[in-house]
Amino acid sequence: MVNQKRVLEEFLRLVKINCPTKGEREVADVLKAQMTSLGLKVVEDDAAANIGGTCGNIVAYLKGTVPDAPVLLLSAHMDCVEPCSGIKPQLKDGVITSDGTTILGADCKSGIVGIMEALRLIKEDDIPHGDIRVILTAAEEGGGIGAKNLDQTLLKTDFAYVLDSSGEPGKITNKTPGKNKVDIVIHGRNAHAGVAPEDGVNAIVVASKALAKIKDGRIDHETTANVGSIKGGSATNIVPDQVEITCEIRSRNIDKLATQTRNICETFEQVAALNDAWAEIKMCKVYDPYVLEEDSHVVLAAIQAAASIGLTPELEESGGGTDANFFNSCGIPTVALGTGMSKIHTKEEYIKEIHLYQTAELVLAIIKTIAGKCRKVESK
Repeated sequence: MVNQKRVLEEFLRLVKINCPTKGEREVADVLKAQMTSLGLKVVEDDAAANIGGTCGNIVAYLKGTVPDAPVLLLSAHMDCVEPCSGIKPQLKDGVITSDGTTILGADCKSGIVGIMEALRLIKEDDIPHGDIRVILTAAEEGGGIGAKNLDQTLLKTDFAYVLDSSGEPGKITNKTPGKNKVDIVIHGRNAHAGVAPEDGVNAIVVASKALAKIKDGRIDHETTANVGSIKGGSATNIVPDQVEITCEIRSRNIDKLATQTRNICETFEQVAALNDAWAEIKMCKVYDPYVLEEDSHVVLAAIQAAASIGLTPELEESGGGTDANFFNSCGIPTVALGTGMSKIHTKEEYIKEIHLYQTAELVLAIIKTIAGKCRKVESK
């Protein structure tokens, strides 16, 4: 039985800890101590050195009591988007918010609290379970760079659940897009705007011509593109010789992802060349898409677990990515689970108190389902 008082108190305590991306040291130390006290073997990898952060990924292991059960991985991330310093959580009529000056931090402390409560319950109530690994990642909000730099020798598991999705507990994200980032610099030629403008090539104007040609927004039901930032120019009397543009492309179809990315890159290159300029382009794959069918072991176990505690399982195709994308790319079937967090990444972020308790109940139900109903399967 979930200890609601304990869950609520832990959530309110954790969200008060400042933990920006690459600055998760304080919350990491708290969580390491808690898992150690529960009997888990806890290590921290060396991702901090690779990402320039204050801590690495926290990886914990609890030996199972059911030898034939699959190895289960539970994961959430430790960092929050800004502003996350000085969070003052408010509880009113069963809804938790910040005081309006910061985010709340339910993304992703709601997932962490759910995992921690389930671990406590299996220890306190002597609940049978298979081997359990817990990975609390750093710098997820920075493009999943913590997970990208995870020591993959620590990923010894059959399938995984990432507690990091909006939507009520019971929502199962089994399809998400891959994401590419494109950084473009248009190089023109500067000149005095009043004395000799004809000697210059205005990089901002060239970029604008290219932007007018590319497709953005929703391309189709599984593909999107967005121009996220543009920066250039220094003064009105100087023809600007450089402008920087940053774009992202997402698609659940890897071929469409590649096609849309290529179209954007080629458009900027061609328009620049036609206007006596040139485009410097860098493309970075942020993460791959994943698609897990309804009859896959990881999805079936989540559906069964949710139904067993009275939740309504709901499969969803998402437009966002999580650390589940990285685990899937490592060959570990992984879905993201809803924790009830809403309006994330804004000062209006909130979560219903009951969803904290339901998330913990769901994690516990998944542990029980896998230990009691599943036979060990090979990772796909």
